[in-house]
Amino acid sequence: MAHDIRIVTEPELRAAVALDLTTVDVIERAFAALASGGVVMPPILSMDLPAANGEVDVKTAYIPGFDGFAIKVSPGFFDNPKLGLPSLNGLMILFSAKTGLVQAVFLDNGYLTDIRTAAAGAVAARHLAPERVETAGVIGTGLQARLQMRAAHLVRPFTRVMVHGRDADKSAACAEDLSRALGIPAEVAPDAAGMVAQCQLVVTTTPARAPVLMADWLHPGLHVTAMGSDQAGKTEIEPEALVRADAYVCDRVSQCETSGELEAALASGLWTGGPPAELGEVIAGKRTGRQAPGDITIADLTGTGAQDTAIASHVMQTIGDAGTLIRA
Repeated sequence: MAHDIRIVTEPELRAAVALDLTTVDVIERAFAALASGGVVMPPILSMDLPAANGEVDVKTAYIPGFDGFAIKVSPGFFDNPKLGLPSLNGLMILFSAKTGLVQAVFLDNGYLTDIRTAAAGAVAARHLAPERVETAGVIGTGLQARLQMRAAHLVRPFTRVMVHGRDADKSAACAEDLSRALGIPAEVAPDAAGMVAQCQLVVTTTPARAPVLMADWLHPGLHVTAMGSDQAGKTEIEPEALVRADAYVCDRVSQCETSGELEAALASGLWTGGPPAELGEVIAGKRTGRQAPGDITIADLTGTGAQDTAIASHVMQTIGDAGTLIRA
C-alpha cells in the first residue's frame, strides 16, 4: 500500500533547525537515553577509501519512545575542496519505529551531522568543563572548528577565543569568522602548547593520525573535547593524557575502543583502569565527571547513531509543511 514520504532539502532544513540551545538539549537527551539501557545501536559501518582520500560512515540507532529511527550515510572526501566541492555530504533517512516504513528523506549534505556534532561538543562542555571559562581554544580551522566554538559558547560564554592550525591563512580566516559570529576577540595561536596553557576549554577538530595535543600540556582546570578521531587509526590526544586526566569520558566506550582516542591508549597498554565513563552516564548521574574546579577532564566524541535519530526526529517535529511529499 502506498504511503507518503517527505523529501526535505538542505535549504529547507537550515530554515527549520539551527545550532542553538534547543538543539543542544535534543542531543543531550539522546546521550541520556544511551545511559538508560534500552537503546539499540549497532556498531558503525565504516569504510576507509585511502585511494580517494575519503571515508564513508553509516550510523543508526533505535531509541525507545521515539516515533522513528534514522539511518545516516556520511561520506567524507577530503580532496573535494580542490574541485570546489565540500568535503562532507550525505543524507538521513527517517523510518517509522512502528512499521519500518520510510517517513522522510533529509537531503542535508551533512548539515544535520554538522550541527548535531557541534551540539554534542556543547553537551560535553556543559557537563565537564569548568563553570567559568574565560578563554577557549580550538585546534583545527575547518567548519567543525567554527561550529564547535559556537556551540561551546552557548553553554560556557567565554570572552576570548584562540585558533591554532597548520595553515596561517586558514587560521586567520577561522579566527575572523569566530570573532564576527561570537562578538568577542579572537586570535591566531602559532604555538599549540602555548594556546592550551591559556585556555580552560580546548576542542580538537582534526583528522590527525598523530597527536596534536600532548599530555604535558594538561593543566589544572582544563577541559578537552576531542571530536576528530572517528575512524580506526585516527588520534588527536597523546594516550598518556587520558591516564593523567581526572575524568576521561567517552560518548560510547565500544566506539572509542576501536575508533576514538581510547584505541591508541589501549594499544599502547597505558589504559588499564577498566571501561571509562560514558557521557550519558555522567548526565544521568551514574558516573562522575568533573568533581572540582581544578580537575582535568577529557571528552572523546566519535559520533553516535543516537545523535542522528535524535536530530532527525527533532526535524520531523519542527519541519511543518516544508519539503515535498511523494507517494511510494
